[in-house]
Amino acid sequence: MNPIVVVHGGGAGPISKDRKERVHQGMVRAATVGYGILREGGSAVDAVEGAVVALEDDPEFNAGCGSVLNTNGEVEMDASIMDGKDLSAGAVSAVRCIANPIKLARLVMEKTPHCFLTDQGAAQFAAAMGVPEIPGEKLVTERNKKRLEKEKHEKGAQKTDCQKNLGTVGAVALDCKGNVAYATSTGGIVNKMVGRVGDSPCLGAGGYADNDIGAVSTTGHGESILKVNLARLTLFHIEQGKTVEEAADLSLGYMKSRVKGLGGLIMVSKAGDWVAKWTSTSMPWAAAKDGKLHFGIDPDDTTITDLP
Repeated sequence: MNPIVVVHGGGAGPISKDRKERVHQGMVRAATVGYGILREGGSAVDAVEGAVVALEDDPEFNAGCGSVLNTNGEVEMDASIMDGKDLSAGAVSAVRCIANPIKLARLVMEKTPHCFLTDQGAAQFAAAMGVPEIPGEKLVTERNKKRLEKEKHEKGAQKTDCQKNLGTVGAVALDCKGNVAYATSTGGIVNKMVGRVGDSPCLGAGGYADNDIGAVSTTGHGESILKVNLARLTLFHIEQGKTVEEAADLSLGYMKSRVKGLGGLIMVSKAGDWVAKWTSTSMPWAAAKDGKLHFGIDPDDTTITDLP
């Protein structure tokens, strides 16, 4: 199998010109990290974890140190990871004070009999595993403080535009042994209630991986994604014989028509076909395969270059 990794930086509204280059660099960096792991014989799980760690460490994205703030001005993060070989999975929600929730999700998958830990239980497990705790304020950026103020100010108007709240990061990969995996991580929605959990840590919604079909990571309005089980729905269409493009269009179209939800997804099939699709205004993404790097942010805007 020719290895492949695809990453996304979240469905969103229009991205300002001054941020576009930084977002571009972050996407390329994450895809290059993931592909490098695959090229050296690493597993799909290693690749998606590595790519998502790179995005959690980048303050441009709504995960890790770029996470948006809840109504109390605090960071609460969600993440999940899944191995398509045996359907093993790990997830965490409402975690605080750690740099890389995706690493903790993988530890849940590999070191516990469970799939999902939350809040205090996740914190106790992280401490037991030696995951370093960092001060919560280290995850808070000035940009996200301003976003919270703006959101609270506008809340009275009850704007129907959810687009500003669609940030997540994710990765899917296919390794040389034919295994697929996904990883998804997020800080959630600006001004969310304390304890709110979206789709990102939920198997079948925020992502899914099965060697018999493929792997998906989703982004967008979490409540909408949960209601339609977006990741598993997309793979269902693949099982029905649809192409990756058709499957993505069908599931995103259903979410939009049924619950008026916007978002996006990345997917790789067991055959190595891949797609990045979205109904939000933009979705930064990058894919690496056969020594080539594909990248885009806006519809009909794809750049292809040679990988270093």
